[in-house]
Amino acid sequence: MSDTSAIDAASRRLALALDALEAAVERRHEVDRGQSDLSEQLHALGTDRSRLAADLDTAAARARSLETTNREIARRLDIAIESVRGVLDANDR
Repeated sequence: MSDTSAIDAASRRLALALDALEAAVERRHEVDRGQSDLSEQLHALGTDRSRLAADLDTAAARARSLETTNREIARRLDIAIESVRGVLDANDR
């Protein structure tokens, strides 16, 4: 093998190795970008979870308040119905 052909062969191998290295670096960048995207998504999910938990707490408190109000209204209606029945029964006599 002549010096020129040996240098050409070495240059081709070097070019192939550099291409392979460049491809490996690009794949690594893709993986890193994917991990960054996953990290951002995880952060967004955590934020959504916190917001949803707060919304749920607010809704649960409102439901308890409405339930208490509903019981009070039912109690007052029962008293009013009994009063009306008492008046009607007194008029029937």
